Amino acid sequence: MTVLLVHGGLWEAMDAAKFWGTPGITAGLTSYGVEVLAPDRPQCASGWDVEVEALGELLAKRAGPVRIVGASNGCTVAVLLALRFPELVDRLLLAWPATGDDAAANERARTGLVTRGCPPDAAESLLAGGILRGVTDQELAALTRIRVAVLPSVPENPSHQRKTVDALLRSIRGSRELAGCPEPPTPAFRNSTQYLDQLVRTIVEFVN
Repeated sequence: MTVLLVHGGLWEAMDAAKFWGTPGITAGLTSYGVEVLAPDRPQCASGWDVEVEALGELLAKRAGPVRIVGASNGCTVAVLLALRFPELVDRLLLAWPATGDDAAANERARTGLVTRGCPPDAAESLLAGGILRGVTDQELAALTRIRVAVLPSVPENPSHQRKTVDALLRSIRGSRELAGCPEPPTPAFRNSTQYLDQLVRTIVEFVN
């Protein structure tokens, strides 16, 4: 099967290699016979539509089915791709979803975006949404024809809060929670082979 990995980050020096490659996730999935697509998201996109267009070109070349794993702010891109390509995407894993329905979290994110050079208007647009940034809650509720799972950050943190996981599980009918762990780029993940093995097995079992 083919799995599209959509890394996290938003207007920062993050790419697929740092998020999925260096921590060992790409190699781990490949060892189970999974075909992995791990493209770089546009680092300074002015809107979510720019990201969907860029990754959508890659997805459109596939015959399907494709399973998508979105990470952190990459969950927004993953959801929008699943909505745009319903004939190709049959499973969706939202891992460490970035909290989008919290004023304090959004203010921190807005400050970080502007500091990194994002125009204020673009920052406002990127952070707008509901449970997830860039996605309406109605769009989340429309994910009824594919299997959806949510993987929490354990432990939770201000940018990846437990309440976001709970809200997604309530909003997406039939979705289920998978075993959580720290986000891959963090020292807590990199310093424990237990988390790598757990995450790889969890992803493989879900996409199968």
